[in-house]
Amino acid sequence: MSQKALEILNSLYGYDSFRGHQAEIIEHVSAGNNALVLMPTGGGKSLCYQIPSLIREGVGVIISPLIALMQDQVDAMQQLGVKAAFLNSSLPHSEQKIIEQQLLAGQLDLLYIAPERLIKNYTLDLLERCKLALFAIDEAHCVSQWGHDFRSDYLSLSLLHERFPNIPRIALTATADIRTRKEIIERLSLTRANSYISGFDRPNIRYAIANKTTAKKQLLDFLKQRKSEAGIVYCLSRKKVEDTAAWLTQQGFTALPYHAGLPARLRQTHQQRFLREDGVVIVATIAFGMGIDKPDVRFVAHLDLPKSIEAYYQETGRAGRDGQPADAWMVYGLQDVVRLQQMAQGSDGSEQFKRSERHKLDAMLGLCEVTSCRRKVLLNYFADEAPNQCGNCDNCQIPPQTWDATEAAQKLLSSVYRTGQRFGAVHVMDVLQGKESEKVLQHHHHQLSTFGIGKDIHEAQWRSVIRQLVVRGLLRVDIEGYSALQLTDLCRPVLKGEQSLFLRIEEIKAPSAKKAGSKSARKAQIAPEDQELWDELRECRKMLSDEFNVPPYVIFHDATLKEMLDTLPTSEAELLTITGVGESKLEKYGGDFLDILRRHAGVS
Repeated sequence: MSQKALEILNSLYGYDSFRGHQAEIIEHVSAGNNALVLMPTGGGKSLCYQIPSLIREGVGVIISPLIALMQDQVDAMQQLGVKAAFLNSSLPHSEQKIIEQQLLAGQLDLLYIAPERLIKNYTLDLLERCKLALFAIDEAHCVSQWGHDFRSDYLSLSLLHERFPNIPRIALTATADIRTRKEIIERLSLTRANSYISGFDRPNIRYAIANKTTAKKQLLDFLKQRKSEAGIVYCLSRKKVEDTAAWLTQQGFTALPYHAGLPARLRQTHQQRFLREDGVVIVATIAFGMGIDKPDVRFVAHLDLPKSIEAYYQETGRAGRDGQPADAWMVYGLQDVVRLQQMAQGSDGSEQFKRSERHKLDAMLGLCEVTSCRRKVLLNYFADEAPNQCGNCDNCQIPPQTWDATEAAQKLLSSVYRTGQRFGAVHVMDVLQGKESEKVLQHHHHQLSTFGIGKDIHEAQWRSVIRQLVVRGLLRVDIEGYSALQLTDLCRPVLKGEQSLFLRIEEIKAPSAKKAGSKSARKAQIAPEDQELWDELRECRKMLSDEFNVPPYVIFHDATLKEMLDTLPTSEAELLTITGVGESKLEKYGGDFLDILRRHAGVS
């Protein structure tokens, strides 16, 4: 690793060492090479393009899909002393011209820009007149037409390869299965780029999923001990967002609605309050969240089922970016399933696209119904390894009730095999339940030995069995082959009677109190004798955040304040050893915090 990168990391960001693949990526891109980076939310993706931009000559151009968040990203870099700016439609024409002049004069280190603006000829001509360090394509999964956050403007970003062939490009995302990764590489012309795939695990997040009974009461039970914590509650419809936010406000929470139907200024106000105030709960549709950089979100709650595991992972990943314990809590019901199936079926996409959407929904339902470790299922979806038990999900902490489904699974697997592994779930269930449908009769499947052997089990239960077998890897769904069910090698022991199979029969309500000793239970506690100093440090941070007009976490994260509390530094040299305190922040804020720390330490 170059000494220059380490110096920047230490002096600018206040960290002693890189994490995971960061050092390797930074060295690779700094040398002028392309890269695809998959790194979990909170894993430090931004350093992978910010530091190479500062090392290389010229300006780093960061392509980001959300105009609303560029201001905060630029503010954060400016507080570090980095010459950063953004170009988007929110700026008056006169300010845009000033930034363009700074760009041409080589006075910027970083420029944030939306894809729809970047691909305009005027912008491309402007960039051709500048010295460019690199292009960073953030939220690169937006290029995938199969993904959950598709943006049509991202499809045009292949022009960067054509128009600026000698400028390194780095594409970054936290969410991409194998299919989406391939599409990113193809659409952004990154065929020869190095791929850096970090683990998808967020061990500090506790996952809990329950059947939806009385949703509001269930949510209130979950939130009772969280009145001072920041969090996000996701709902499927705009009306439900507004109703839930109003109801939470009546219950004493600071809850704000956010959806695409609200006036832009009100959305921005609510977003800024969430970023800059403590203890705000945002109630939102999926229109909210991408690029949110608030580190101390302590929970993400879903009152409705996300349409895919990718969406669920992306949304829950907004919790606990600071590495401290956080919760991903969800309730779901049959009505969610029906609505999402209708949305998928009613979309304007091709039949192949609709089949893909149905498969993703089935995988999401499988995660809900699984009786084993949820984290293992989640990580396996992204082809990531995981232990059999994580110890930090509801299923690991309180195992769910199950039934011996060995015989039912054998009947199902046999029926899939005898129908030639060419048919979907509905046809296989018709055979099992002895239904003489037109298709069953056409293929003479009423003559099979498995015809009617599953009449004693309700169709809904058969659907659940199929989903759970798919999740466990005993069956797979052939998306390209009309969603046909197919056997895998893992089903052999069950078929032969060598392995018993227990499946979920009902959901157990997620416990309101966390199991003693679990990771989520070990939240940083402030000792009574330290409370006064803790409050003063947070008040100082709030005062500085108001003065500089940035969110409090841009000044210092909670973890940095906690380290100050634990070690009581009383000199600039000692304060500089605290994680998250770099030279720029020491110069700007150090004096205010040292005054408080010295007073409490009895040092004049």
